[in-house]
Amino acid sequence: MEETFYELESFKLFSESLIWQLNRDFYQNTGIDAWSKGMLPHQLTSSSMVGKTYAEIILGFLKDLAAKGQVTDTVYILELGAGHGRLAFHILKHLEHLIALIDIELPSYCYILSDIVEDNLSFFKHHEQLQDYLKQGVLDFAYFDAMGTKEIHLQYADTTIRSQDLNQPIIALANYFFDSIPNDVFVIKDQNMSVSSIALQSKENPEEVDTATLIKSLQLSYQNKAVSKAFYPNTTINDILEEYRFSLSNTHLFFPEKGLQCLSNLVDLSSKGLMVLSMDKGFHDIHDLENREEPDIIKHGSFSLWVNYHALGSFCLKKGGKVLFPSFSTFHAEVGCLLFLADADTYQYTNAAYQRFVNDFGPDDFNTLKKLTYSNILKLKLTEVIAFIRLSAYDSTFFIKLLPRLKQLSTSITFNERNRIAQTLHQVWHFYFNINEPDNLAFELAGFFYDLGFHEASLQYYQYAVDLSGLKADIYYNQILCYFQLRQDDLFTETLKEAKAAFPNNTNFEYLDKLDLAEV
Repeated sequence: MEETFYELESFKLFSESLIWQLNRDFYQNTGIDAWSKGMLPHQLTSSSMVGKTYAEIILGFLKDLAAKGQVTDTVYILELGAGHGRLAFHILKHLEHLIALIDIELPSYCYILSDIVEDNLSFFKHHEQLQDYLKQGVLDFAYFDAMGTKEIHLQYADTTIRSQDLNQPIIALANYFFDSIPNDVFVIKDQNMSVSSIALQSKENPEEVDTATLIKSLQLSYQNKAVSKAFYPNTTINDILEEYRFSLSNTHLFFPEKGLQCLSNLVDLSSKGLMVLSMDKGFHDIHDLENREEPDIIKHGSFSLWVNYHALGSFCLKKGGKVLFPSFSTFHAEVGCLLFLADADTYQYTNAAYQRFVNDFGPDDFNTLKKLTYSNILKLKLTEVIAFIRLSAYDSTFFIKLLPRLKQLSTSITFNERNRIAQTLHQVWHFYFNINEPDNLAFELAGFFYDLGFHEASLQYYQYAVDLSGLKADIYYNQILCYFQLRQDDLFTETLKEAKAAFPNNTNFEYLDKLDLAEV
């Protein structure tokens, strides 16, 4: 039987296709659930290790400004498409720690979580772990749309940043950002250039399915039209496109015109320039843009593309800036730094931090090692597991993957190893940011502390577990066991009574009734 397809849209330029509205609809409809329920990948670019990498580069940038005597005005750090906020939390935690280690007068900074989804902004506003940062003035949040926002209203401080308002360079962070905003597609062959339009069909009835299902079912058809004259009104952007006509011989090319316009709008906010940090799948070398096939979108709830970092870099250079890209081949993701600064070469601390924390060994290298640990997890020794967790900057998602092996190894350990595990658990919690994921990290840590004999720490983390998910029967049960081990008989009796009243049908509490409080 012939398969039925539903026509969603006839041919339109790739950048003007309905597909981009579907992407926006997905984010608007799902909000924070897109990440908390595992619909979207985010670990690669939002880990604690990435946060530490960015914090080191931002610190280098602040030190450069201090060396230039620019310490009186605030430096704004704008995260574009912040989504779940976990990257921001990691950066703020690491930056706070690093600054406390040095005795240098630095300019103040304010991190701005931005998004197009109001529910995400509300999530930031009310998140318990962000309240201190908001009160200190080092964090704010704002609506920002890459498709046209030219001023930024800080919702917590209730102030607006407009054109040329800032007397410090602005820092923009763009992880998983340029891959999700409209691009054009061009076909280049033998110095001839065509622009692509797409038509959309779906295997699913668009009236009967949600946006994520619709995106997953999309079928793209391409149609190309020759480009014989300047395609874009902006001369600089059009010059970059025309250069590809002669530097590439046979390829399909993503061209981020909307991304370049977004960068122009950001540059306009400050009289002192812009630094962009971005991590994503993509390419910055011209030879990697050659021989690309007709593109398909990468579907994962929403969809994304690979990023043409070469074009972003060319734009920065044409504006008189400097670009920092990895000197060595990357296997998972690029980390790029674009310095839209008139005197970019004088930012020596920034350049040194990029070399040290990206070029020498960076997030892409760690992701290779992370895959190595997963495939060899049963062979890892205790010291190796702890070393990998430390290398991840105590990332909670990575830790959860290694936790079963860590527990397995902890059954026969020395006193020092026991203490080292406990130190590791505390650090993992220190860098954990709650995005309402189903796993209760505090509960897992509490149980591990109990197994290690740290019963007071176990009680502390069971309380954290209550804060995350409310009182549950198994939390009550384990708290009562902690009181038993600590010989806190009154709390044992009182809490057991509360537990029975709260969960009268839970038979597990019968075991606790049989415990002898007179035991030594």
